[in-house]
Amino acid sequence: MNYLEFEKPLAEIEGKAEELRALARANKEMDVEKEAAALDRKAESLLKDLYKDLTPWRKCQVARHPDRPHCKDYIDALFTEYTPLAGDRAFADDHAVMGGLARFNDQPVVVIGHEKGNDTKSRIERNFGMARPEGYRKAIRLMDMAHRFGLPVVTLVDTPGAYPGKGAEERGQAEAIARSTEKCLQIGVPLLSIIIGEGGSGGAVAFATANRIAMLEHSVYSVISPEGCASILWKDAEKMREAAEALRLTAQDLQKLGVIDRIIKEPLGGAQRGRKETIEAVGKAVETMLKELSGKKPEVLVKERRQKFLDMGTKGLAA
Repeated sequence: MNYLEFEKPLAEIEGKAEELRALARANKEMDVEKEAAALDRKAESLLKDLYKDLTPWRKCQVARHPDRPHCKDYIDALFTEYTPLAGDRAFADDHAVMGGLARFNDQPVVVIGHEKGNDTKSRIERNFGMARPEGYRKAIRLMDMAHRFGLPVVTLVDTPGAYPGKGAEERGQAEAIARSTEKCLQIGVPLLSIIIGEGGSGGAVAFATANRIAMLEHSVYSVISPEGCASILWKDAEKMREAAEALRLTAQDLQKLGVIDRIIKEPLGGAQRGRKETIEAVGKAVETMLKELSGKKPEVLVKERRQKFLDMGTKGLAA
C-alpha cells in the first residue's frame, strides 16, 4: 500500500498491526491477534476521520494516487471483446490514449481513455497519461467510427493535461485538442464520460464534452492544476492548497455548478482501497447513463449535448 502524506499516522498504525502478525507467523506460539485487531479498529476509525471531510488539495492527492484503478483496469473488467485501434494514420501511435471497439453488457460500444500506467516502465511508455496530438487524432478516428456505425461512446478521463512538449506543439497540439472537442459535439450517438482520476485542462475536455459526465467521488476536474495555477497567480507553486480551494475542482463543487451530472461513490479510503468495488460502481453508472440516452435520435443527442455546454455558467442569471 502506498500512503499519501496526510495518511502517515494511518501508515504507522497499520504497519504496527502487520508487524505483530508477521511476528506471529514467524513464531507459531505467539498469539497477537487481539492486539492486532485493536490496532485494526483504531486504523479504521482514523481512516474514517481522515476521509470524512477532505480538503480540495487532499482530494487532488487522492485523485493522483498511483494505486487507483486506471483506464486499462476498467476496460479489462467492464468490457468484453475489446479490440484496440492504434495510430492516427498520420504520425504515430500515442500510448497515453487507448481505445477501440468493445462490448459493454453485450452492447457494442466504442471506449476511449487516458492511461497513466502502473509502474515506472509503463508510466514512461504511457507518458503519465499526457496525450500528444496523435492521441487526440486517434480518438477522433474512433469517434468517427462510432458515428458511422451508430455505437455509443464511453470515455474514461484521467490526465494531468495534454503533453506540452516541443514536438507535440510542432505537430499541432492545440489544433488536435480543438478538433477532438469539436468531434465530441458533432457525433450523433450517445456520448458519456467518467472522470476516474484527474481531469486536467483541455486534455480532459477533448474527451469529456459529453451528453452525460460523471466523476468518482475523490476525482478532480479543472482548467489547470493547483500547482500551475499557484505558479501563475502567486509565482509560488507551494500555494497549491489555496489554488485548489479557489479552482472549485472537486466533484461536489462541480455538481453544484452544473458542470457534471452525477458523482460515483468511492469506498472508504478512496478507490485505491477498494478497486473492485470502484470498478463495479463505475460499471453501474455507465449502464444507467446508457439507458438514459438510448433511443434518442442523433439530432436530439447533438442538440442536447450542445445546449448542455451553452447553459453552463448561466444558472440563476436573468434572461
